[in-house]
Amino acid sequence: MYARYQTLLHEVGKFGIVGICSTILTFLIQNALYGHVGPTTQVIIANAIATVFAYLGNRYWAFRHRKNARMGRETVLFIVFNVIGTLIQTAFVDFNHYVLHNHDRLSLNIATVVGIIFATLFRLFCYRKFVFSSPPETVEQVEELATAVVP
Repeated sequence: MYARYQTLLHEVGKFGIVGICSTILTFLIQNALYGHVGPTTQVIIANAIATVFAYLGNRYWAFRHRKNARMGRETVLFIVFNVIGTLIQTAFVDFNHYVLHNHDRLSLNIATVVGIIFATLFRLFCYRKFVFSSPPETVEQVEELATAVVP
């Protein structure tokens, strides 16, 4: 059963590591901006910086075996899906701030976590389906992925 899902397991694992690092970066930036700009601006700035990090990590590590000759298309799709993911996350943060009137840092961080969960599920689906869509084609690529050690 492992052999059947090994590519998926490795991709999800690496995607998760890149995502955790991006999430930490998002929280660091968002909390550094707390009290200096509004919650929407915090989310947008933090996600813009984390998106660059995530693209590099996903393209050159998590999905590197999915070679794509159309790098421009891949980059545009990645940006589009990250903008939508940012809107998903912003919706949770803004709902918490403007509708529920929770203005403290803890509430901001809880809303951010919930938004990140939903945005991450959306991004994973879109990355696998549309952005990094070329699965490994050669036996060498499959073996490279299967033997890859996650540091």
